[in-house]
Amino acid sequence: MIGKVQLDAGALAGTSVDLSLYPIDTLKTRLQSSHGFQASGGFRGIYAGVGSAIIGSAPGAALFFVTYETSKSYLREGRKAGVGNSNQISQWTEPVEHMIAASVGEIAACAVRVPTEVVKQRAQAIQYKSSMDALGAILGQRREIGLGGVWKEMYRGWSITVMREVPFTIIQFPLWEGMKEWCRRTQGREGISATESAVFGSVAGAVAAGVTTPLDVLKTRMMLSTERQGAMKLLGQILKTSGPKAFFAGIGPRIIWISAGGAIFLGSYQWAYNALGTIT
Repeated sequence: MIGKVQLDAGALAGTSVDLSLYPIDTLKTRLQSSHGFQASGGFRGIYAGVGSAIIGSAPGAALFFVTYETSKSYLREGRKAGVGNSNQISQWTEPVEHMIAASVGEIAACAVRVPTEVVKQRAQAIQYKSSMDALGAILGQRREIGLGGVWKEMYRGWSITVMREVPFTIIQFPLWEGMKEWCRRTQGREGISATESAVFGSVAGAVAAGVTTPLDVLKTRMMLSTERQGAMKLLGQILKTSGPKAFFAGIGPRIIWISAGGAIFLGSYQWAYNALGTIT
């Protein structure tokens, strides 16, 4: 079944990229921390919090790709079944379909990604010794704040994460899909190789990463904060204490990480997708 193909391919892609590039992600988190790079661990313990990434990578990526491909197929079939000359508008509607499908996919994936990120980043910033300690500290607040409070703490930064992921994905995935379609047309064939997908994924990821770095900084600061506060309040606080340049902290590691990650993520996804018998 196509859903099983997407599930397996997405899980493989997510695990591959998160584990192979984890140290760069750790350095990026520490550069963005309000406590500073050295105080947040510097170059020490760059695999801190990797346990949460191992647990959350596969289901998060699998959920994204199942939702993305299903939404994309649904929108495509709806367009083809519609009234009108679809051939004349397809060049405009397909990128929009990819944006919508990718956005829906990211929102679905955030159900897994946000609690994973909260635990992971607190361990990366050396607030706790490990992912288990970070998770235990959150769950240990049950008596003081109740189950609802624990739930809110696990999903701290949900709104800003979605605000980061949706712009990121509506830049990355239409670019990736567009480059794949260009390759198909110029080469006169239906399939895309894993290597081609990796190159296109790397370029698309680098562009999207650079543009959305300010939102990533805001998300990191919110998740690492010792107290809950709104995005706008935190935005004003960062501008007041650190200035606009703070919103581009870690942009180098972020672009390197996501560019390389885009190659591994979308290259391994395409390889698994093709190998499992379906060409996208």
